Amino acid sequence: LRQSSVGIAGAGGLGSNVAVALARAGMGRLVIADDDRIEPSNLNRQQFFLDQVGERKVVALRENLLAINPYSLYEIHDVRINRRNAATIFARVDVLVEAFDKAEAKEMLIEASLARFPGRPIVAASGLAGYGRNAKIHTRRMGNLYICGDEESQTAKGVSPMAPRVALVAAMQANLVV
Repeated sequence: LRQSSVGIAGAGGLGSNVAVALARAGMGRLVIADDDRIEPSNLNRQQFFLDQVGERKVVALRENLLAINPYSLYEIHDVRINRRNAATIFARVDVLVEAFDKAEAKEMLIEASLARFPGRPIVAASGLAGYGRNAKIHTRRMGNLYICGDEESQTAKGVSPMAPRVALVAAMQANLVV
């Protein structure tokens, strides 16, 4: 693990939980990209703290990861991932983790990565909204693409994703990476 590197596209619910799990496992290098700030509504499922509200997610996440495991390398990119920059930012990783909220962003990253790095594994997530229904959560493999989640659930209007299901799917993603 110390010799391996993982790219994490997104530092929110999935990405911050995957990053913490991989840091604790001793992953050698994490490359994390996101362009968002921490909001109070993030604290119910993301690996951030109340005093970090307003900070850039990637900056705060690096601080938290260094407190957990100062022996790994954490390369951060405070930028919105798009088709043009994804290949450059994640060019030197062994595995790519898709940790976006929106389906369009997920699709863009997966297509761009498979086109540029067809042999590299991608661990994605789909369907982690709400709570409960553990038996519906699974992993599906399609070549080098792995999808964790129930692949169907959507959050109800006015209901945020919740920590137990988000953390469960993130742990599945991290376990696949390891």
